[in-house]
Amino acid sequence: MSKGSLYLIPVPLAPEAASLSFSHYSSSLINQLKTYIVENEKTARKFLKEAGLVTPQSALVLHDYGKHQRSGDISSFFSELMKGEDVGLMSEAGCPGIADPGADIVAEAHRRKIRVIPLPGPNSMIQALMSSGLNGQSFAFHGYLPIDKADRSRRLKELENLSGKYHQTQLFMETPFRNNALLDDLLKTLLPATRLCIAAQINSQEEYIHTHTIAEWRKITVDLHKKPVVFLLLK
Repeated sequence: MSKGSLYLIPVPLAPEAASLSFSHYSSSLINQLKTYIVENEKTARKFLKEAGLVTPQSALVLHDYGKHQRSGDISSFFSELMKGEDVGLMSEAGCPGIADPGADIVAEAHRRKIRVIPLPGPNSMIQALMSSGLNGQSFAFHGYLPIDKADRSRRLKELENLSGKYHQTQLFMETPFRNNALLDDLLKTLLPATRLCIAAQINSQEEYIHTHTIAEWRKITVDLHKKPVVFLLLK
């Protein structure tokens, strides 16, 4: 029996960004799929409705791989795929597998020799890099930095030094309620000439993307509390 394919379906980055995020192909595809592996069922159902789902949602099978499900056996998520049925994988926002636990699902699909098909769509890291004006030829994404203030300051200096050594843009993020604390550490720790891009609320009506030197940022007041932000620096 042939196996199904796992489709990686990007989800809008902001509630009002649906029209920016869908293609004709993705809207057509979701009306062919009956099974999904999702990080957040509420977000997934909202996305499917906005994308033009005509299949009754009661007819869908949604496997939940949210934070309370990740430590268990995920083999049940692959029952339909192993029987030849195509399945969609969705993150809570953005692209599955990028700064996202869906990478574990994709890795298991490869182990089972299941075809993985990525669909184009919104990705906050790439869109932040595109709009930063920093080096897009060489870059590294580091996810979340240490919570401890001293450890975080040391890590920021390491990233600044790496950036200068390799002329490489460094990308990272923080839990939204700690954004302002991270920005404060950036302004205290980095060299005045180092460039910093703050890319906040990408694709939303409140989108804020600006690049300045650290010296310039020290003269600017910006509130990033509880906003999704990607930080980028280049020495």
